[in-house]
Amino acid sequence: MVDTQDSDRNRPDRTRVVILGGGTAGWMAAAALIRRLPHTCTVHLIESAEIGIVGVGEATLPHLRSFIALLGIDEATFMQATNATYKLGIEFHDFGTIGSRYLHPFGSFGTQLGGVPFHQYWLRMRSSGSGGELWDYSIANLMADARRFAPPASDTNSMLSTYSYAYQFDATRFAPFLRDYAQKRGVRRTEGRVIEVLRESQTGDVSGLHLESGERVEGDLFVDCSGFRALLIGETLQSEWQDWSHWLPCDRAVAMPCASPSGPIEPFTRAVAMKAGWRWRIPLSHRVGNGYVYSSAHTPGDDAATALVSAVEGEPLAEPRVLRFRAGRRTHSWHRNVVAIGLASGFLEPLESTSIYLAQGAIEQLIALFPIDGRIADADRAEFNRLVDYEYDRIRDFLILHYHATSRDDSPFWNEMRTMKVPDSLHEKMELFRAAGRIARYTQGLFLEPSWLAVFIGQGVVPRAWDSRVDSLGEEALGLALRRLRQQMKEAAAELPDHADFLKRHGRPATETGE
Repeated sequence: MVDTQDSDRNRPDRTRVVILGGGTAGWMAAAALIRRLPHTCTVHLIESAEIGIVGVGEATLPHLRSFIALLGIDEATFMQATNATYKLGIEFHDFGTIGSRYLHPFGSFGTQLGGVPFHQYWLRMRSSGSGGELWDYSIANLMADARRFAPPASDTNSMLSTYSYAYQFDATRFAPFLRDYAQKRGVRRTEGRVIEVLRESQTGDVSGLHLESGERVEGDLFVDCSGFRALLIGETLQSEWQDWSHWLPCDRAVAMPCASPSGPIEPFTRAVAMKAGWRWRIPLSHRVGNGYVYSSAHTPGDDAATALVSAVEGEPLAEPRVLRFRAGRRTHSWHRNVVAIGLASGFLEPLESTSIYLAQGAIEQLIALFPIDGRIADADRAEFNRLVDYEYDRIRDFLILHYHATSRDDSPFWNEMRTMKVPDSLHEKMELFRAAGRIARYTQGLFLEPSWLAVFIGQGVVPRAWDSRVDSLGEEALGLALRRLRQQMKEAAAELPDHADFLKRHGRPATETGE
């Protein structure tokens, strides 16, 4: 019989967490764990300078602001270190039809009235040819159009409180910034290559990593941030991969930075549909990030590179670089004592800037479900996987919508996207909206009602009817109310500072660490 008292007495005081891989996901995990659980775990990160990082994603979602705040980092310090600009949303060109343009804003449209979503009132007025454009009722859209920016108002009664913002930053500077933060707080870093993964003979759990230098790093919980290679979760533990390339066939990207052109700095990311995918444009404070995400089955790599070079608006600063990937996720992102975060867990193309969000969400769930006394509970592992799967599946459907909701048939790629069979979960959402403008409501996960509304309307999915409750208002009174609201929003946005001017005034750090 095992003496449980002796067994407990021999347990380490803190759970030994070993993170394999630096980059954005690895150092985000290290920084968050050492900040949130300093008395519960030790953190040892292993990375190799010989192994490159993807380092392309430069646009984020508003959720990163809470991550930076939880680390106690001053926003201006972070922005200066990463050459960041502000982001109010993503502007889509040519997705629904060639020549179309709309913004997916970080914020709401109009104001709810009588428990009925605002867009239902707008749909009624639209049917009579009045009411303006939906984007006239988005403060974030009006600010983006005018290249203006200011943080949202704290007064929830103000229409200037109805939007949020994210960052556009240099991804190659983010990981080093977090590395410095984490190491100052006790994270141990080892430079080296893993040549062997050690496992417990009885349980099959990972017990340690054997490095090329001869060092063996032992741990209790391993976090796989080794990118697409997925050395621990994939190669070692064989967690299966769900391939979604039949829905999201883009499997390549060619990326290239260019000099910033003269003119205002746009407080939004731009996505422009191309014949075999789409092109991004992300303005930073020191340069512009560009890339073409494409399907290699629909265009050769050389053609994609040529198309990108001809489209950039500034002087190229480097040669085009090709990246390879595939859309999908692991069936189990937490398997045995290994948690996969970032590309080792799954990949969804950067059309809606979700990669860092997915890593952040997994880190937050890991912290919330962290093993008690070093013991991994099956229920906690199952809950982690359920929540991670929920996020990936919901985002997958949202991305497919951008491709499928189109009338374009001008290239084989877009014709296939338009006519493909979509997941049942997305088909149901589209039919619900087409019937009477209703959007599936949920409180968990990413992309709530305003996001779905923006893409539905922006890409030509127009409901056949509207909520009958809006018919209780007279058309003349409703039209007058909407005209007043449009004018008030336009005036409020016009009073805000220029985006570039705001960056200059608020770009200096208030403190070094924001502790």
